Amino acid sequence: MDIAHLHFLVAEADQAQRLAVVDMLGKLGASQVSEVPDGHSTLRFLNESFAPAVDIAIVDLSLPGMDGLELIRTLAGQNCRSRMIVVGAQPSNLLFSVETMAQAYGLDLLGSIAKPVTVARLQALIENFVPPPQRSEPPHGPTFSFSDIGVGLQARQFEPYFQPKIELATGQVKGLETFARWEHPEHGVLGPHAFIDALEQHNRIDFLDWTMIEKSVERCREFQDKGTPIPISINLAQETIAHPGFIQQITACVQRHRVMPDYITFEMPESSVLTTDPSFLERLVRLRMMGFGLAIDDYGTGRSNLQLLARVPFTELKIDRSFVDGASKKRALGTVLSSCLGLARSLDRMSVAVGVETRQDWDFLQGLGCTYAQGYHIAKPMEAEAFPGWLEDWRHFF
Repeated sequence: MDIAHLHFLVAEADQAQRLAVVDMLGKLGASQVSEVPDGHSTLRFLNESFAPAVDIAIVDLSLPGMDGLELIRTLAGQNCRSRMIVVGAQPSNLLFSVETMAQAYGLDLLGSIAKPVTVARLQALIENFVPPPQRSEPPHGPTFSFSDIGVGLQARQFEPYFQPKIELATGQVKGLETFARWEHPEHGVLGPHAFIDALEQHNRIDFLDWTMIEKSVERCREFQDKGTPIPISINLAQETIAHPGFIQQITACVQRHRVMPDYITFEMPESSVLTTDPSFLERLVRLRMMGFGLAIDDYGTGRSNLQLLARVPFTELKIDRSFVDGASKKRALGTVLSSCLGLARSLDRMSVAVGVETRQDWDFLQGLGCTYAQGYHIAKPMEAEAFPGWLEDWRHFF
């Protein structure tokens, strides 16, 4: 990255260390570097109107007057637009906690550096910088009433889009996860933001679930008929599976489309699966006895009870993207990820890492022995019609 156009602020009390960081930035190509010796000066500098504004502030945690923690909280409250790199003499696990705190406050943090600062580490974090216009999230688009969504469901405008699940050891495509999309006649393809809230507010998420079940099983049959037998995972709400008629309906569905149950896996959030309700546990056991797969989704985001986890007859443990993204660069995060993978192995279950965005993520997970990976590094969710072409390209790639 050409950093000559970026404006840096170095906030460090020790003059020798401050000048050392300024010198490193100069070696990396920075031409606009300002420096301050304490927390209050940092706050004033970032609040004043400079041309150009500060793009990246490199802030020591032990600043006099206002330390780094107070500065982070204050800047977040002021909606500071500058990116920040935190520097400290603290151990890496404590710096990781500071990163987590800053992100929870809503501050745009590029990362942390344990002293002494090195050119290589500084460069690696600066390369994470993306100018604000490119980082802004696209607008969610329109939202709809429950009645509007019902009309769309009845008109069969909702379709499953599929994201491949890859075996890390071989690169082979081992499954597809279903994502609900509304192919709206006026607004184009819409994601869950347009319809999930209204369905949940009216306690009718099952309307969407059964649409995805029916169409996903239908697509599974079509893939098999075209010579590509591939398992499909479907996200379901707890109340959908808990419905008294679910077993009978899903049995009829797979029989109607001539799909064996072992080609279908139901994914449910960790928070809904880990329950002591005996009737729900019976339902899960029955589904496994019938041959269906069960996956615990978003693992790590709830308050896991390992005793309950061991009792649930799941086949896959899907590790939440928050533990995958950046795990290769952050020791504490990597340790948690490794622990999740070890748990899956010890319970003789498959592990699936969600949110694999880079080759570095892929290589790191492969080294840890993760079973499967999903994410934009592999492919975005796609229409059923696009999958055969993508699969052909993937096979040539590997």
